[in-house]
Amino acid sequence: MPVLPADSGSVARAAELLRRGGVVAFPTETVYGLGALAFMPEAVARIFEIKRRPHFDPLIVHVLDETMLSRVVASIPSAARLLADRFWPGPLTLVLPKSDEVPELVTAGLSTVAVRMPSHPVARALLAATGAPLAAPSANLFGSLSPTRAEHVAAGIGDAADLILDGGPTEHGLESTIVAIEGTAELLRPGAIEIEAIEAIVGPLGAAGASAYSAPGMLPHHYAPATPLRLIDPVTVPMLDRSRAAALAVRDQFEGYAVSRRLSAGGDLREAAARFFETLHELDALALERIDVQPIAESGLGQAMMDRLRRAAATFGL
Repeated sequence: MPVLPADSGSVARAAELLRRGGVVAFPTETVYGLGALAFMPEAVARIFEIKRRPHFDPLIVHVLDETMLSRVVASIPSAARLLADRFWPGPLTLVLPKSDEVPELVTAGLSTVAVRMPSHPVARALLAATGAPLAAPSANLFGSLSPTRAEHVAAGIGDAADLILDGGPTEHGLESTIVAIEGTAELLRPGAIEIEAIEAIVGPLGAAGASAYSAPGMLPHHYAPATPLRLIDPVTVPMLDRSRAAALAVRDQFEGYAVSRRLSAGGDLREAAARFFETLHELDALALERIDVQPIAESGLGQAMMDRLRRAAATFGL
């Protein structure tokens, strides 16, 4: 599995692999995706196999433009159109009625499809080169830390993908925000676009009343490092319990830990989000006894980071 710089030549090579039924990892503005042609069920099945992903968990479909979108969705409610006009291309996923052309494997048999229009130039170049929508979840093993660098992809899935396009670190460092538009707008997953910005367009978002499997990233155990992670204020941890652990916070650092990392010295949540998964990958590689993470205030991007941390901590019952 080659890792190639994401230049025009390697994008063209990736597009040819995809047209042949291949699976390619590529950068988006959120995290790295593992893509296959959405209308090619045999290729989509390889995504599930590589990620060890259960087939009840639907995939996000990436589109380049309105023409490609029209092949994926059956209709676009007015609220969805308002959000698309404001945030696309960008890190917003909308769950909409699916077209008959989308295979049921992509949507886990649901009548809706999760779709977004990425802004990353490599993702857009790849969509343009293939001329077809790409089903692309995050390019990691199911339930593990999301990849924000090509090195994370290579370490996580090994030689399973046909090609990895290396576009450097991702911009946002968090997955897309997912909103379902079925009558009312509902938040299914907080992400790289703040909830407050979405509600400024369509009003208050309802809480997800749908199945836990109606969109990616909604399972209670997810986004977990191999090292046990717990949500706890490190200030409360006795010094004797710190030496074989790592501490992580937005802006604070703590004495006595083997490693103490902060995501933003100035407390900037956008900077913190961009470094969130990358720092967790770094701490996970140290093979310590655990990672103690200080809870983050749940406003703006803090809500999305806390969503990931709760699901990671739940994996270990901590």
